[in-house]
Amino acid sequence: MPHSSKVVHKSVLRAARKTTRRQDYSSSTKRALLDNAARLFTDHGYAGTSLDEVVAAARVTKGAFYHHFPSKLALFEAVFDRVQSNTTSQVEKAIEGSKDPWERAQIGLEKFLEVCREPQFRRICIQEGPVALGHERWHEAEKASTLGIVQRTVDALLEDLGGGEDLNEAFGMIFYGAIKSSSEFVADAEDPSAASEEVQGAIGAILAGMRLLPTIDIPIGSTTSGA
Repeated sequence: MPHSSKVVHKSVLRAARKTTRRQDYSSSTKRALLDNAARLFTDHGYAGTSLDEVVAAARVTKGAFYHHFPSKLALFEAVFDRVQSNTTSQVEKAIEGSKDPWERAQIGLEKFLEVCREPQFRRICIQEGPVALGHERWHEAEKASTLGIVQRTVDALLEDLGGGEDLNEAFGMIFYGAIKSSSEFVADAEDPSAASEEVQGAIGAILAGMRLLPTIDIPIGSTTSGA
């Protein structure tokens, strides 16, 4: 290799290493902000956590903070999204070992209720989310995270019953509403474990009843009243 080519090659390698180090530092800074913010929001809530506390806990400068997030609210939303995403991943991992749709539904429900009892999920996603983000924004963010897996679960149940394709969306929204209400019920309960068992028993009974149906096909627009 000519001398000039070696020099250029070394220069490119040095620039690449510098870029990689900057990217690694930026990633570690953002991760430190998210990790420490999650802990502080869990312990003290959104209003009770100051930006100075987050920056100090993460051991970064405010300039570094503003490089990643425009505000404390944006940081909270990122923490909220991460906790929601982790919850969905945990549920999906829990159910992936089963092929039976009814068993998957039960396992998924059990895992979700387990997460609902964790302090971080309870505080950030259920208790602080509506206050910090506003109810509409919180609802949309929560729905974006949860509705997909609920809908896929319901679709599999209806398919196993051999019908009801026209009702997939309706069933999906009904079960999504039940899951959402259940998470709030468990999170706000004095005894989350007991509340979780109650919810699992109630939804389990609904699933058991559905499974006994000969078919799920319901005539759309039909009426039982005489005209």
